[in-house]
Amino acid sequence: MDCCCHKTKHRSDEEQKKLTHRLNRIEGQVRGLREMLQKDAYCPDILIQVSAVSAALNSFSKELLATHIRTCVADGIRQGDDAVIDELVTTLQKLMK
Repeated sequence: MDCCCHKTKHRSDEEQKKLTHRLNRIEGQVRGLREMLQKDAYCPDILIQVSAVSAALNSFSKELLATHIRTCVADGIRQGDDAVIDELVTTLQKLMK
């Protein structure tokens, strides 16, 4: 299986489509932020939208992390590869900065 040990991950068409759709929505939100700034929108209004973008990115990250744990990490553990646990811990530490 192409997974973390190869630093690539094959995703099903459904997963790819779902994640891409989320990123497209986030991209649209970021473009909206730029438009708000260019139109001299009120700072608190922009900040609320920034918060919405941050929440959307966090949601994307949680979904991706959950899938990673269910597939790459679980497969690695089943195969006796304890390095996947170290990699997961390192990843979580970076995410929690």
